[in-house]
Amino acid sequence: MTFDLAVVSGFIALALSSLNLFAHVRTLMSQGEKKLDERLVKVEGKLIDHDRRIQAVESDMKHLPDKETQHRQELQLVEMNGKLAALEERLKPIAAVAIRLQEYMLEQGNK
Repeated sequence: MTFDLAVVSGFIALALSSLNLFAHVRTLMSQGEKKLDERLVKVEGKLIDHDRRIQAVESDMKHLPDKETQHRQELQLVEMNGKLAALEERLKPIAAVAIRLQEYMLEQGNK
């Protein structure tokens, strides 16, 4: 068996060309994966941001009053408004006396 150098170099060239073609096809196929990886990194970043925002909202919600507490506060405000109205009625005669005293003092000052 004799090996002809032209035949061997032809097989080597065919093998190298096939290897180069396989590498090129693999590179083309992996470009889509790279784009997907970039998008995945972006989405993971947004997911982390959203998770932090949700945690902040949840921690703020813990400090807010619930429905029953809010209702009790409203009832207390109504009660306070009633007491203020009663106090206002009690102060009207005192205000009238103060106005009369001021008028009297002005009359005395003019004499």
